[in-house]
Amino acid sequence: MTWDDVFWHLVNFALPALVLSLGITAWGTLQFGRQSQIKWFWRWLLNAVGGLAVLLGGLVLTDNDGKMATYGALVLVCATLEWALQMGFKRRG
Repeated sequence: MTWDDVFWHLVNFALPALVLSLGITAWGTLQFGRQSQIKWFWRWLLNAVGGLAVLLGGLVLTDNDGKMATYGALVLVCATLEWALQMGFKRRG
């Protein structure tokens, strides 16, 4: 395996978490309005880190990447995290 192959494997492994976190953050902004005190970039970054942790956990637990259960957990974790970030800081403000 060449370094190009390693690079593209890592990109393709991380891409679902990065794209989903981008979509979830945009959805959260549209759904809840611009009431959150956390900047858009930081919410995206927290969602992306949480999504990458889920993908890595799925890889470790199932010994295979790309399982549908892992992708389901990815959606649930990112959506719950975005909801918690929106609701938790909206109530304080």
